Amino acid sequence: MRIVVFCHSLVSDWNHGNAHFLRGVCAELVERGHEVRVLEPRGGWSRKNLERELRRDPAGDFAAAFPTLESVEYVLDSLDLDRVLDHADLVIVHEWSDRALVRRLGRHRQGASYRLLFHDSHHRAATAPREMARFDLTGYDGVLAFGGVIRDIYLERGWAPRAWTWHEAADVRTFTPLDAPTEGDLVWIGNWGDGERTRELREFVFDPARRLRLSGSIHGVRYPRRARIRIRMSGLRYRGRIANHVVPRTFASHLFTVHVPRRPYAERLRGIPTIRPFEALACGIPLVCSPWDDAEGLFRRGVDHLVARDGREMEEHMRELVADDDLRRSLGDAGVETIRERHTCAHRVDALLAVHAELESNEVAA
Repeated sequence: MRIVVFCHSLVSDWNHGNAHFLRGVCAELVERGHEVRVLEPRGGWSRKNLERELRRDPAGDFAAAFPTLESVEYVLDSLDLDRVLDHADLVIVHEWSDRALVRRLGRHRQGASYRLLFHDSHHRAATAPREMARFDLTGYDGVLAFGGVIRDIYLERGWAPRAWTWHEAADVRTFTPLDAPTEGDLVWIGNWGDGERTRELREFVFDPARRLRLSGSIHGVRYPRRARIRIRMSGLRYRGRIANHVVPRTFASHLFTVHVPRRPYAERLRGIPTIRPFEALACGIPLVCSPWDDAEGLFRRGVDHLVARDGREMEEHMRELVADDDLRRSLGDAGVETIRERHTCAHRVDALLAVHAELESNEVAA
C-alpha cells in the first residue's frame, strides 16, 4: 500500500512523544514493503526548539538514527494535495495538525478512493472538548484513538462516524534490553509538563530519592529553575534533553525507573499510560508507577511493574529495588515478555491494517 502520514514532526522528539510511536510504526510499515510518505509542517514548534538547542538542523541526526525513514516539510498554503495523495491507499492525520489542513483533507477525501483516518494521541478530547470539537472531520473514515476513553468521546459526541482504540507501543528495534555499567540507582525520563504533575514528581520522585539518598538522573525539557533546584536538593542530577533513540542505553545504566503520568491522564483518562511505560518495559528496566488505573488491562500489576499508592510506598518500592537483584530481574523479564507478546509497533501495524481491511470490506459490502 501507499500510506501518507501528516504529523507535527517525525524528525523532532523535543517535547513531542508522538514522534516515538510514529517512527516505530513507519519503520514497521517500510520493513513490510509498504510505501510510506511522511509530511510535517515547516517551522513546527518541536523541530524549531530542537534546532535551537542543537544549533543545527536536526535532519542529519534523524537520518543517521533512522535510515529507513524520511519526512518532508510542507507549507500549508502551497500544499498540493492532488500531487501528495496521488495513488494513496491510506492517509493518517495526527491531531497536532493545523485545523485548516484537517478540513482540507476531509474535503479532498470526498470522491477519492483512499481511506482517511484522524489519529488522536493526546488528552485534549477529554480536557479541552470545545477545542477538539472545532476539528471538522467531515469526509474522514474514522479516528484512531490511543485509548478507549478517547475513542468513546469521539463516538458519544458524534465527532466521527467510527473510532478504534489504537494504543501506543514500543519500537523493539530500538527499545530492547542492553548491557551497560551501572551509573546510578534511579533514572526518570520525562518533560516538565506545564505544571500537570509538579506535585506528583515531588511526592513520587524527588522526595523519596532524597530520603533514600539515591543517585540518579533526570532527563527532559522545559524544567523551570525552581524544578532544577528541587532536583538538586533531592540528590539527583538534571541532565536536560535526551534523544529518544539513546534512551535504552540510559535505562541499561540505572537500576530502575519511575512512571508518573500527568494529572489529566491519571484522573480522567483511565487505561491510557502514554508511551514511556511501553518503552521502559521493552528495555527490561524495573518500573514503579505512581497511581493510574490500567482499566484496559495492558500490563500485569505486580508482575510487569509495581505501583505505589503514595510517596511512602514509593520509597519502600525504591528501597526494595536497590537491594533485591532477584526482584529487579523478575520485573525486567516480565516486562519484556509482555511488550513482545502484546505491545510492539508490529502489533499496532497489524491493528492498523485490520482497520483498513475493515473499511475496504464495508465498502465492498455496501
